[in-house]
This record gives sequence, structure tokens and C-alpha cells, in this order.
Amino acid sequence: MYKSAKFVIIIFFLVVVSSCNGGGSSASSEQTDYETTKKMVVDILKTDEGKKAITDILSDEKMQKQVVLDSKVLKNAVTEALASKEGKKFWSKMFEDPKFVESYAKMIKDEQEKLMKSLMNDSDYQKKMLELLQNPEMEKQILTVLTSQKFRAELEKIITDSLQTPMFKAQMSDLILKAAEEMKAPGGQGSGQQGGGSSSGSSGGGSGGSQGDSGGGGQ
Repeated sequence: MYKSAKFVIIIFFLVVVSSCNGGGSSASSEQTDYETTKKMVVDILKTDEGKKAITDILSDEKMQKQVVLDSKVLKNAVTEALASKEGKKFWSKMFEDPKFVESYAKMIKDEQEKLMKSLMNDSDYQKKMLELLQNPEMEKQILTVLTSQKFRAELEKIITDSLQTPMFKAQMSDLILKAAEEMKAPGGQGSGQQGGGSSSGSSGGGSGGSQGDSGGGGQ
């Protein structure tokens, strides 16, 4: 972490020194020095070491608390850098790096959750979301996506992958065994009742025959 911070500090130091050196030169010379230095800094930040330095700094909680982004000069510098063509290209490259994206996502995770919760509780936001979902054009687009071949293929892949997971297989086995036990229980009771009914019928028939014989003997 110390090496990463030192690396970034050196980069900004180079920018400051280069801007100060052009004090007695012409405006065109200053612009040339600035462009050269800016290109050098961007090239350095594109290297693996530069990316790692920024990633380490963004991931460090102490650094996040210590860095105060309320300076007007800093805000203007960042805004100008992000709005420039080189800045857009640089950040596009940075967000292609999985490690940088992961660190950036972790850094803004809490704020994003707070924002989403506040929006979900906001009546105006809820109203706009309902209006958006009820919009015929939006419904048409959602239906198009759901019925597309690509979506079906992706859904089929997800289902297939889920069926292959050990956890899903275990749950399915438990459900099948439970269903088999439930089917056995009523069948067993029904067989017992049917058997009991047959026995009672036989007993009744035997008793009736005995009584008939007794009556015939009396006559």
C-alpha cells in the first residue's frame, strides 16, 4: 500500500514540477510541456503497476477516509480530465480491468445500497417506475426480450446448470422421497381398511348361516 501511494504521489509531483518549469517560457512551450507530461502520466497509469497502485489505494479504507474530495481545484481537474477525449479513453480501459472494477464496486457498494433504498421509499420514484412498466412500448420491449431466442437459450443454460448442481440434486431427491412416502401412507391405510371390511363381511356371513341352520333344526 505504501509503495502504491508513493507511486501515485511521484506521478502528481511530476505534473506539478513540469507545470512550474514553464514559468519563463512562452505559452506554446507551456502547452507542449503540459501535453507531453499529461501523455506521460496517462501512459504510466496504463501500465500494470499504475493500475495496481490505483486499485490498492481505492481498496484501502484508511485512504478512503483521509482523502477529502471537496477541493474546488481538485473537482475542476477531475471534471476536466473525465470530460477530455483522453480521459474517457483512459477510464474505458480501466473499467475493462476486472480487478479495478471489483475494487471500484466495493468502494461504492454502501453508497449504492443507500441510494437504492432511498429511491425505493420515494413515492415519486415508485410512481415513475410504475408508469415506466405500464408503458406499452416498455411492455413490448420486455416481451421482445423474453421471447427472443438469445434469452431462451440463456434461460435454458441457467436451468441446465442448476439441474447439475449437487445442492439441487439433493433437494430433488428429498422431494421425491417425501412424495413417495406420502403416496405410500394413504395406500397402506386404504388396503388395511379394505381388508378389515372383507373380514367383517365374512364374519357376518358365517353368523347368518349359523342362525339359519338353528332355525331349520327347530322346525
